[in-house]
Amino acid sequence: MKVRSSRVIERVRRGRRHIKDLGPGIITGGAGDDPAGIVTYTTVGASTGFSLLWLMLLSTPMMIALQDMAARLAVITGKSLPEIVQTFHSRSLSLFMVMVLAMVNTITIGADLHGLSSVLEMITGIESVYLMVPVTAIIAYLVVFRTYRTVKRFFMGLTFVLLAYLVAAVTVKPDLKEIARSTFIPHMKGSPAFLLAALGLLGTTVSPYLLFWQAAEEREEHKTVAQAREVAWDTAIGMVYSNLIAFSIIIVAAVVLHGRGLPLESVRDAAMALEPLGTERAFLLFSIGILASGFLAIPVLAGSTAYAISDAFGWREGLDHKVSDAKGFYAVFFGALIIGDTIYLSPLSAVEAFYYSQILDGMVLPLLVLILLFLNNDERIVGESRNSRFNNIFGSLTLLFSMAFTLVTLLQMFGGQ
Repeated sequence: MKVRSSRVIERVRRGRRHIKDLGPGIITGGAGDDPAGIVTYTTVGASTGFSLLWLMLLSTPMMIALQDMAARLAVITGKSLPEIVQTFHSRSLSLFMVMVLAMVNTITIGADLHGLSSVLEMITGIESVYLMVPVTAIIAYLVVFRTYRTVKRFFMGLTFVLLAYLVAAVTVKPDLKEIARSTFIPHMKGSPAFLLAALGLLGTTVSPYLLFWQAAEEREEHKTVAQAREVAWDTAIGMVYSNLIAFSIIIVAAVVLHGRGLPLESVRDAAMALEPLGTERAFLLFSIGILASGFLAIPVLAGSTAYAISDAFGWREGLDHKVSDAKGFYAVFFGALIIGDTIYLSPLSAVEAFYYSQILDGMVLPLLVLILLFLNNDERIVGESRNSRFNNIFGSLTLLFSMAFTLVTLLQMFGGQ
């Protein structure tokens, strides 16, 4: 009895350790469902119904493979992606990769800040333009004056608020047979709108900035090669959770908005479109989800930009450093937030900024996937810890899909079709 009891106690302790080790992967997954992603998923559901749910299913193992590759590189080498590319390939390639990431992230930050402020305007009645600065200040305070562990706990809490979308999907009572058919039977159309939706969906689901963020956070956690299995477990849970939320958002939009021709010119439109159709509860849950996702994703976007640029230029970086000890890192972090604020004043609508920044993400994705595949199969870098067959298969599938969607989209955009 004592032996059996000690085994049970050991299993409980091991389980607690596994739970304690969870964090970067789940936070990364939650951050993937940012306001930009939420509006993209809403637009996809409104414009294509359930017809792209199969791509959501396929993108789940793709996300797991890519995030695992990025996280493993950080754990094995102790270096970031820009540092590894500079060391083993080309500084110019590293700088190009980082600059494109910074541009896309900053656009997305601006769109996310606008979306977050718009939802707060609906709740408080205060014009969103007056809420941008306070929201930015709250995010900056959290990151600068709190420890990494505190920030991590806050992010984890926000991640689970996103379950509101799962509840919303149940609330709208979708056709389960139609969902199953669309999820497991791939369906393709050759129309520009469908292909743009597919590329935007892939771009926001397998977001490049998430690759940089999780790798940086694994380094913040000081993980070792011996903990690679825990990293893989955390990553898999986070990506499945992320796509479950995204899946739910598409279902809500498909049931409520598909075929109705309602305009989605702002985040406010996306939320308000649910209210007059007898879905007040879905509207409330949608709004709560945007608030949580905004406060989670905006610092992740700014942080991934700061990590990437700092690593590319050899600056000290990390959320556990004081501002005086990592001036370049925090200058980029604050700069990304400030520039994001100015995007509010541009003529580009929030939904357009959301949607097309995700399409640009989809176009950048093939380059990053190719780099990750090369690095994770290079024995000079990873030694005997080369890519698993799973990672190579789904990494290659991601490369093929993103290249195909990008090529067809560019041909249609510039071919006058």
